[in-house]
Amino acid sequence: MTIDKKKLPSRHVSVGPERAPHRSYYYAMGLQESDIEKPFVGVVSTWNEAAPCNIALMRQAQSVKKGVSESNGTPREFCTITVTDGIAMGHQGMKSSLVSREVIADSTELTVRGHCYDALVGLAGCDKSLPGLMMAMCRLNVPSVFMYGGSILPGKYKGKDVTVVDVFEAVGKYSSGNVTEEELKELECVACPSAGACGGQFTANTMACVSEAIGLALPYSSGAPAPYEDRDRYAYESGKQIMNLIKDNIKPRDIVTRKSLENAATIVAATGGSTNAGLHLPAIAHECGIKFNLDDVVEIFKKTPYLADLKPGGQYVAKDVYEAGGVPIIIKTLFDGGFIHGDCLTVTGKTIEENLKSVEFNKNQKVIRPHDKPLSPTGGVVGLKGNLAPDGAIVKVAGMGKLKFTGKAKCFDCEEDAFECVKNNNYNEGEVFVIRYEGPKGGPGMREMLSTTAAIYGQGMGDKVALITDGRFSGATRGFCVGHISPEAAVCGPIALIQDGDEISLDAGNGSINLKVSEEELAIRKKNWKERKTDFNSGTLWKYSQTVGSAVFGAVTHPGAEKETHVYSDI
Repeated sequence: MTIDKKKLPSRHVSVGPERAPHRSYYYAMGLQESDIEKPFVGVVSTWNEAAPCNIALMRQAQSVKKGVSESNGTPREFCTITVTDGIAMGHQGMKSSLVSREVIADSTELTVRGHCYDALVGLAGCDKSLPGLMMAMCRLNVPSVFMYGGSILPGKYKGKDVTVVDVFEAVGKYSSGNVTEEELKELECVACPSAGACGGQFTANTMACVSEAIGLALPYSSGAPAPYEDRDRYAYESGKQIMNLIKDNIKPRDIVTRKSLENAATIVAATGGSTNAGLHLPAIAHECGIKFNLDDVVEIFKKTPYLADLKPGGQYVAKDVYEAGGVPIIIKTLFDGGFIHGDCLTVTGKTIEENLKSVEFNKNQKVIRPHDKPLSPTGGVVGLKGNLAPDGAIVKVAGMGKLKFTGKAKCFDCEEDAFECVKNNNYNEGEVFVIRYEGPKGGPGMREMLSTTAAIYGQGMGDKVALITDGRFSGATRGFCVGHISPEAAVCGPIALIQDGDEISLDAGNGSINLKVSEEELAIRKKNWKERKTDFNSGTLWKYSQTVGSAVFGAVTHPGAEKETHVYSDI
């Protein structure tokens, strides 16, 4: 296949006498004239040595490059950053996590723009790297294929599958005297036995499912665990397929539409996925100029059956989904039930429905229920609104026994204070932890609260207290934990006005979250409220705090496609 470069971005760095200096650089890297004449395909990964989530990505990138080269393209590999949540969790480092999503998207954009690449294959491992690369693809709108680096294998402890969440919860058990230091050590040494992202239906695996449902990844590509050789095969095929997309001029904004975003929200709900999808789907939509906010996401959640018996609320992990038939069997049963738009284009060049023609739902497995025999009739994630969160909030209900909670507020202005309280068992059954000033602007950075929520669960108090925050939760969080409360405390949202002992009422059944304090009293408190200063008055976190918007709209930091006057791919 020969592709004329006259209309491709790489013509600006490779075609004509005036680009002789540019070509000399390519010769310096061992390229031949024939290589320079081919389309340039950026192969970006979030490889690093921060954690197992990303460690296998460089290996897979080599297979992508082989697929590109054998299909008459010239691959150009580069890396961007990742902040790995498991390492960043429970301390100030978590403020960097959500910010890294924007840096990943921005740095990918700058690399592609600066070097005039014609297409993009992106490989991601940990949580924010998946939406970060998908955002960059939609922003640049060059032909793109996304590929997940794969999940970690489950560990084994006392004959049971375990994940890193079991270690986080064991910290709570240790603080309560329910496990010994030796037992905690034994668990930490076996919980994470391989490369790959966290194995439960946490944010990484949630967004991996999204990548297939939204149409940016090849079918089945998100399923195989990171150590499996199958990953290299999917990487190779992704490299080959990007050349077909260049030839056919199929771009991300042809694929990411209102309907495909609805498909993405559907698979999040059906799999009991991470609440972080409520941030990432609006952010991806924003890059395409599509209005799709938290309200739109939760409307899909309300009418989607919960089908996947996955951790943290269920029994199984991502490896089990792969062995049961992969993400396509989830999409298949949802399509059969009328929950999926089948006419959405995908990176195969075919529609979702066409991709499903050879897929049969596997009835000989227990991981995924058919659409007509769900674990529950509505999705595993629920939106809440009320006088405490006028713009919205979100809670993961997958695996929860009770959907209502009323209790007295116990207020903290940062996560560290809340964790210290939990560690010292300085709280009572029936209380509602309020962790505020952890929103996108107020944190800054909108931290996850897994260390605190896991410790509570480990102490056996997971169903006896609730927790609300303007920050976020890991997809691994379980229990009555409400996040993304908007407006956030930093802009004097109602969460800033709560006082210890105030009664808070939560109802995930009817989607309500209310503070039982009179409007008159709240008005007095608001009048006396003073803006809270942070320690982040320079650098990246300061820049983020100056530009970031509400969590309801995805915590985005720029105007998006709606304000575009040109798209990179059209230069």
